[in-house]
Amino acid sequence: MLFPDKKQAMRRGLAGGVLGVAAYLLLAFLTQPGAIFGVTLRLAFTFCYNAHVPEALGAVLGLLLWFAFGAEIGVATLPFADDGPALVRRTLLHFAVMAATLSAWVLLNFGFRELPFLLLLLLLIYLLVWLGRWVGWYAEVAAIREKLGLSPGPSPLKWKETLPYLPFAILLCFLLPVVLDFFDPPDVPVLTGLVCLYLLLPVGAFCSGLSLARRQGFCPLYPLLCAFCFLPAVPLVYNYTALPFCAVPLCAALLGELAGLLTRRGKGDGCG
Repeated sequence: MLFPDKKQAMRRGLAGGVLGVAAYLLLAFLTQPGAIFGVTLRLAFTFCYNAHVPEALGAVLGLLLWFAFGAEIGVATLPFADDGPALVRRTLLHFAVMAATLSAWVLLNFGFRELPFLLLLLLLIYLLVWLGRWVGWYAEVAAIREKLGLSPGPSPLKWKETLPYLPFAILLCFLLPVVLDFFDPPDVPVLTGLVCLYLLLPVGAFCSGLSLARRQGFCPLYPLLCAFCFLPAVPLVYNYTALPFCAVPLCAALLGELAGLLTRRGKGDGCG
């Protein structure tokens, strides 16, 4: 069993599964307008595009797979283990189960050609989440050491406090656009031109800035770090006209830090 508290894990899994089904129905409605709550009498809300199964069976399988995927995300909010080896084993097991669920849904709806890209995208998202959790744990340990008088005060411009977030900034602002560009069609670069610039990059920078500021206060170097990590991706993925987009991670991280400061002050204890 992944978790010592089985009842809590079941509650999280059930809640996540219900949200997964809700997301399934919402995506089906958005991608197939009129198929849900419409006037059609046939069962046309399977969210299956290339399935070789009857439509009703596709709907049932879709509901089950999205419930399973939501449950897996729900239990991921709980700590897997306290010691390092068990944490690594259970994390790999959890990712394998999520990858298997995603693979089943992709093969049901699209086919094998799309599977490697979506698995790689899942891996990148998984790494982003776990890097964010790692830097959070690191910051909490540093805060405990500081309260016990085991560490010095803040470094100049809080560069040491910002350093644990460097891997996250590199992965989000540099590696993610480069990897997405590998799968982007040259005529319509949807992944790098839309999904990355307008969704993944600002959301990731904002959330990481929020986390950093809640734990360490305002760190002025982090927004600049995000912008500099994105800068090498401009000639590799885009062109010189994309230079102004360096402001996207910079401003998003800055806004995240400001929001983190407000939350930190609201708590009154200085802890994230």
